[in-house]
Amino acid sequence: MSNLRILVTGAAGFMGSHLVDALLDAGHEVYGVDDMSGGFWRNVNPKSQFTELDLRHKEAAKAYVDSVQPEMLFHLAADATEGRSQFTPLTCTERNLMAYLHTLIPAIANGVRKVILASSMSVYGAQEPPFDEAMPLLPEDIYGVSKAAMEQATHILSKVHGFAYTILRPHNVYGPRQNIADPYRNVIGIFINALLNGKNFYIYGDGEQRRAFTYIDDFTPYMVKAGLDERCDGEVINIGPREEVTINHLADLVLNLFYGGENTLQDVQPKYLPPRPMEVRDAYCTDEKARRLLGYRATIDLREGIGRMIAWAKELGPQEPKYMEEGLELTAEDTPITWTQRLI
Repeated sequence: MSNLRILVTGAAGFMGSHLVDALLDAGHEVYGVDDMSGGFWRNVNPKSQFTELDLRHKEAAKAYVDSVQPEMLFHLAADATEGRSQFTPLTCTERNLMAYLHTLIPAIANGVRKVILASSMSVYGAQEPPFDEAMPLLPEDIYGVSKAAMEQATHILSKVHGFAYTILRPHNVYGPRQNIADPYRNVIGIFINALLNGKNFYIYGDGEQRRAFTYIDDFTPYMVKAGLDERCDGEVINIGPREEVTINHLADLVLNLFYGGENTLQDVQPKYLPPRPMEVRDAYCTDEKARRLLGYRATIDLREGIGRMIAWAKELGPQEPKYMEEGLELTAEDTPITWTQRLI
């Protein structure tokens, strides 16, 4: 498929902006939309046709999609705050499930040919890793619930209305353009921005929870391929390396690379806090299906990727953490104090 009219939601964000660049380089006509809650104008490719819009607003979203009439939809817009979603369930649901439906329904009505949905491995919940695509959806948090609902809605509407789709479940994607000012998500970005500000960072729990991380350049090409390769139609695919690390190891890497292997500053060593409620301890996936359908392979290891991200972040400079102006929707005794006391 060449020279398609493609709509990318979340186009000014981290993953969305890299995707827009790749689609433009491939010769497609790319429309981008973002509400700028987590995106930046510096990420917007001037060769794209970009609109600032909040997709939670149904009528505005419909009017916009009606005007674009996309042949293909890549949906990346999200409130991707898995740990925070227990305390902001309405925001999470509105910015994920409802914003998606407000976009998907008019896209279907306008004859969209294929939808590529960026889901999350949070849909697997606390099952035994490595997570396989054949596992049931058993989310442990509100974010995972919204993503599972988005996946299910895509399956159902595709059967009824006849469009193709591919659902991708990425690992923790990181790299340049990530919103390091977000104090609620993106652990690597939070760690790096704390050090840029001359502060320590925090680790929830004992730090022995295990995660896998994907550098952005090892994700974007496969998202593009998933959209354009008909072999991926109707498939759910994990994207990310099989190798996992503990958060303690991640913290050591960030400190070592940030200070050039000469970190002796005790006041920036990580401090430990109680675990976040409903946080899955170990979360990483198999990559067999991605290798088979997409020819996936990770080319940038964690050390090299973090080094690249630190270099970019140092050039960007320290960022003021951006907390929710209206505060959390719910609090509890175990609400992380990094949020309630704004410690990050």
